[in-house]
Amino acid sequence: MKILQLCKKFPYPLKDGEAVAVTNLSRALNELGCEITLLCMNTTKHYTDISKLPKDFNHYKEIHSTDLDNSLKPFDAFVNLFSDESYHVSRYVSKSYARKLISLLKENDYDIIQLETLYLAPYVKIIKRHTKAHVVMRAHNVEHEIWERITRNTSFLPKKWYLAHLTKKLKRFEIDNLNSYDYLLAVTDRDLKRFKKLGYKNGASASPIGINTKDYPVKLEPNNKALSISFIGSLDWMPNIEGLNWFTQNVWPALSEAFPDLSLHVAGRATPQSVYNLKLNNLTVHGEIPDAAFFIKQHPIMVVPLFSGSGMRVKILEGLALGRVVITTSLGLEGIDAKHKEHVLIADTAEEFIECLRYCYDNPNNVSFISNNARTFVSNYYDNKEIAKGLHDLYQQLLVKGHSHSH
Repeated sequence: MKILQLCKKFPYPLKDGEAVAVTNLSRALNELGCEITLLCMNTTKHYTDISKLPKDFNHYKEIHSTDLDNSLKPFDAFVNLFSDESYHVSRYVSKSYARKLISLLKENDYDIIQLETLYLAPYVKIIKRHTKAHVVMRAHNVEHEIWERITRNTSFLPKKWYLAHLTKKLKRFEIDNLNSYDYLLAVTDRDLKRFKKLGYKNGASASPIGINTKDYPVKLEPNNKALSISFIGSLDWMPNIEGLNWFTQNVWPALSEAFPDLSLHVAGRATPQSVYNLKLNNLTVHGEIPDAAFFIKQHPIMVVPLFSGSGMRVKILEGLALGRVVITTSLGLEGIDAKHKEHVLIADTAEEFIECLRYCYDNPNNVSFISNNARTFVSNYYDNKEIAKGLHDLYQQLLVKGHSHSH
């Protein structure tokens, strides 16, 4: 089976959920015998030197990329106010990418064109003009929903108005393009229901993001050290910085007072100066770190305070796979069917976060019970190989059906 995978940024290094989701799936499909070609944009925001890829990044038959300046430009953003185009999406519309796509479609006979995220939707018309391959949209999120939630949580009125305006256009784009795909892969059942409610009518299924639990070795030793908390996430992604700001303002001062020996460790790409400037007890800001798993393993507890966003949180899966006690919001846990006090702890208010920490302090045995359960849970339900097998079977069925109606 020949698959052309389209991405809006290079899926390496594996420092964010999207890169992990793209790489894990393409790797597993390759192991199942698929021949995968990557065509991605190499953006100014997440630039990757492709000549320096590690030797084991070898699951693609070919890698093609075109450079794209996707930085936010105030003038363009202002002009966009007067157009119907979604500014979110138009930053990924590139002539050189379109040219490269056309030449690949002319030279090769692909079975599946897999679009990673909504931002590749502008290229569907080109794809349909040049190939009979099945167009599959892998929707990592319901995109406009993330921005609706960010807008709702923004209090500065001019910014709130501007975000609402952008979000309305993004939503219109997302709905207008829904039925241009032959097949839709949502990462959660909840997202799938949402897409159908918005009017999606073609073939669809939910296929969660998987991880390779063997890549997350962990020795669960009785922890005699004082408890410590990690927070990790790309801090140029709005839901992450919003969650961190909320946690440091509303939760940490009270937590730190209640548990004077507790420490908080914050890491993430593009850490803003405002985070380095925080003057809080027992807080260490690490900035960008070379090895996320190593960092997460240093701290028995991991907090993921998310109030906007959509789709699935890969870093929660990683925390669970590493046997950490993950404390997150109901929204953070969307798409992951973990149970409170069995695999994770759920907290939606400052008081609940403090309660969860008290629970960890008062019940050290429950902490190891949760961390053991967490690992088993991830390997049972989110094993990358099993998820890829399901998708591979689905693609086989599509091809059988497709070929019967196209001839």
